[in-house]
Amino acid sequence: MSKVYIVGAGPGDIGYLTVRAKDVLALAEVLIYDALVDRGLLNLVPRECVLVDVGKRGGQPSMLQAEIDLLLVEHAQTGRVVVRLKSGDPFIFGRVTAELDALMVAGCEFEVVPGLSTALVAPLLAGIPLTDPVLSRGFAVVTAHLPDDLDWDALARMPTVVILMGARQLGEVVAQLLKHDRSANTPIAIIRWAGTPQQQVWVSNLGQVIADTAGIELSPAVIIVGQVVGLRTYLTSGMSNSTIEHSSNATFLAGKTVLVTRASTQASEFSELLRSRGARVLELPTLEIVPPSSWDDLDREIVRLADFDWLILTSTNGVDAFFARLQQAGKDSRALAGVKIAVVGQKTAQALLQHGITPDFIPPNFIADALVSNFPGSPAGQQILFPRVETGGREVLVKELTNLGAILIEVAAYQSRCPDSIDPSILSALQQQQVDIITFASSKTVKHFCQLIGTSLPSGWQERVCIASIGPQTSATCRELFGKVDIEATEYTLPGLVAALELGIARV
Repeated sequence: MSKVYIVGAGPGDIGYLTVRAKDVLALAEVLIYDALVDRGLLNLVPRECVLVDVGKRGGQPSMLQAEIDLLLVEHAQTGRVVVRLKSGDPFIFGRVTAELDALMVAGCEFEVVPGLSTALVAPLLAGIPLTDPVLSRGFAVVTAHLPDDLDWDALARMPTVVILMGARQLGEVVAQLLKHDRSANTPIAIIRWAGTPQQQVWVSNLGQVIADTAGIELSPAVIIVGQVVGLRTYLTSGMSNSTIEHSSNATFLAGKTVLVTRASTQASEFSELLRSRGARVLELPTLEIVPPSSWDDLDREIVRLADFDWLILTSTNGVDAFFARLQQAGKDSRALAGVKIAVVGQKTAQALLQHGITPDFIPPNFIADALVSNFPGSPAGQQILFPRVETGGREVLVKELTNLGAILIEVAAYQSRCPDSIDPSILSALQQQQVDIITFASSKTVKHFCQLIGTSLPSGWQERVCIASIGPQTSATCRELFGKVDIEATEYTLPGLVAALELGIARV
């Protein structure tokens, strides 16, 4: 029977994950995670890991706790490594007792991995100390999920109170504290999305906070009540925002929700670039990279590799697949002696360097068309091997090189297919107009996006979002299917797309 790890994910940002938690995620064969967990953490599990979203966010559809308990046991009994990923720390309002009881009754081995609780991290990131020699010699942490169950008389006497799951109960929280003789002048802070680039902080007092936050979506939030809130202005005055707080105007994408449509195995670096600029990133993989329907053609050409003058690689997927089959054939990079290699894009070049090879040619623009127009010498009569996606890519490259007299052999190295389904939470965000920008890094991501959403979005939805494209070919597909493209990268790379977003957002 396998081991189950109950893991604390911390407050939000992947940077606050513990080293132990990261190591455990790398072992996961089944990941059962809560809605508030940073989606960037899902990129830390192996590609083959089964992902199960159980919700567990106030006001949102969630799996019943008893169903989660049963799910843990069922997956554990299959012999796989199961990771249960919880926001914050598992032992602080994580309902972990029921899950551990179920595992113990079933005889499943388990380990609990601690995480940083938002009860402690949120005040720190907002510059609010929970204790102070004069203002607060202690604090209480409660959840306002069921406010009638709390001892408000005792809480009102505490110098500092930290309240989790209380944003939707703010009116009741304030009413109870005032009813139990807490002064209306008592400072209160509300910290939303603590530990993420979307962090926002509201500071008020018990008498004014309801009016100050009227009409504002506060959840998910941590609430701090006490005189220590008044120390925030002083303590943050000499500290950088990057240390204390992700302020709403710290970076150009702050407050923006960006949807990334790359394959799940390729999205993490781009997502981190966007997060570093303040974006809230949602990931909708529109590509799945899988083996071709047959390796026969590629394997056959690898056997006669010495006959080729050039090898063309236009993606990191092509590099990975080619060298995997080269190794399968009992060969290594020495088999390419005498064969020149052309690549499209710096990422492809970097992937090649991982195998100890520097490309002989990289076109000045990171698109396949530029490879033809800048090809060294004449391609006429040159034998060229082109491992590529099985269908739907680089047709112009093949046609133009062939027209110039090249003897070009295309072989399938991988498939990039459309996933079978769309994450319901991502679809909901699109339907509720919670996405500001959608990024596309290839024409195929555009087509698969349209295939996934079908007719589930209201007419004219694209007019309410910014469509951002990595280059001309992708833009052409955007115009064909969406009727527009708002931002196009001038350098056809992911950093170039981020730069284009910065320029585009600045102009808005």
